[in-house]
Amino acid sequence: MLEIARYEGRHRVRGAAAATAALAGFALLYVFVYPTFAESLGADIDQLLEAYPEALSKAFGVESLATMEGYLASELYTFGWLLVVGIYFAYAGASLIAADVERERMDMLLSLPVSRARVVLESFASLAVPLVALSTVVPVVVVAATAAVDYPVPAVDVAAVHLLSVPYLTTCAALGLVASVVFDRAGVAQRVAAGALVGLFFAESLVTDTDFEAVGAVSPTRYVDPNAVLRESEYALGDAAVLAVATLALVALAVAIFRRKDIE
Repeated sequence: MLEIARYEGRHRVRGAAAATAALAGFALLYVFVYPTFAESLGADIDQLLEAYPEALSKAFGVESLATMEGYLASELYTFGWLLVVGIYFAYAGASLIAADVERERMDMLLSLPVSRARVVLESFASLAVPLVALSTVVPVVVVAATAAVDYPVPAVDVAAVHLLSVPYLTTCAALGLVASVVFDRAGVAQRVAAGALVGLFFAESLVTDTDFEAVGAVSPTRYVDPNAVLRESEYALGDAAVLAVATLALVALAVAIFRRKDIE
């Protein structure tokens, strides 16, 4: 049972460890810079926001830098987590099937008594390795680091940001998975998936508060708001459910496409 998932998962341990170390270091850098940043600007810190282009502020969720919560929400979680880590999962998902097709290993795998649906589902399940590593280590680092610099952030809110971002990251990975079954070359699938995610990220911010705001509903970032969680302790469970359903729909679409796909 789950031989494919275990095999693929073992091969993701080293990459997951590297990504987790990089994100943890990224988080430490942001946290340890904040005291100097806040103390040098004092009460005028939010006036810095007036120098930000409006489009940039909306894209990266910059609402307030006067607290560690607002600073982390905009500088670490909106940019570092939603965009960079989202691209990482879209990119990883895009290689799940296309890489084996490109290297001519898929026809060998399908010669075994395994269904195409099982190949897709277990390959997708292997992404649990980086997902669990990132979602358990990084929040511990953030809570410990903010306490160390005397700007503590509630551990419950940090945990909530990461738990609510799990369906977001699985949606990003599922978007990549669909690209992976459509294209036979991993490089093409990865560029398409990453490009689509970046496009949706910025498109959602551009249409917010405009007559075209409803168009942004197709973007996964519409359903994750680090500012609401960290600054207001508001947990949008309904939005997380929307992303969970989107993940299931995209995985089901990938299975349906792969079942009909000719492997050359």
